[in-house]
Amino acid sequence: MSVGRGFLGFPAGEARSTPIPSSFFSDLLPAIDHLGELKVTLYALWSLSRSEAEFPYLTRQQMLDDRLLMEGFDRSPSSAEEILDDSLERSVARGSLLKASLDLEPGPQELYFLNGPQGRAALEAIQNGSWRPSGEPEAPVELRVERPNIFNLYEQNIGPLTPMIAERLRDAEQAYPELWIEDAIRIAVENNVRKWRYVEAILEDWLTSGKREREDRGDTEKARRRYRQGEFADFFDA
Repeated sequence: MSVGRGFLGFPAGEARSTPIPSSFFSDLLPAIDHLGELKVTLYALWSLSRSEAEFPYLTRQQMLDDRLLMEGFDRSPSSAEEILDDSLERSVARGSLLKASLDLEPGPQELYFLNGPQGRAALEAIQNGSWRPSGEPEAPVELRVERPNIFNLYEQNIGPLTPMIAERLRDAEQAYPELWIEDAIRIAVENNVRKWRYVEAILEDWLTSGKREREDRGDTEKARRRYRQGEFADFFDA
């Protein structure tokens, strides 16, 4: 049996890495029992993390055109294509990937998104007809997705949006009133602590201890000082 060329090791000083959510290791990896599905899932995590698009996706054709990916399935092109389709079907059935099928020129296109906040928003937009052909072979569809207000608040006041942060923002949107989130972000900005975990700590404090509406909404030194002390002190640089 031929095992091919051995792995020579990771190069020194390799700067670029691929972010993989912790839930992949805790929930998804133990459930995957098919090598092709595992390869497709990891390939999607790698490829989509490198995209600069707001709502990144992969097409089936992009994966077919990736020689290394296809040869990793099988040396026979026809067998590799069958394995790819089976692996994609398994990933969609499991819920790690989301699939959209569109009729475009010169023919039908299959788009695949990671099943995260951005992917779900993109799929909903496609189902609602909020898309248009782009004319670009590698990215044939442009999406017009109305972003939740909390995303805009975060980017305008805290920092760039990442898939992991987007997931936490959606969780917060379900757990707290919108006005609370706006007030907590305002306090973070006033205290110059532009960290989402600090905003979460304020929200959690309000949930357990009650929100002091007049003080927290007023631009007072007393309010700002309260969120610099006690459990909040660790968020400030020494």
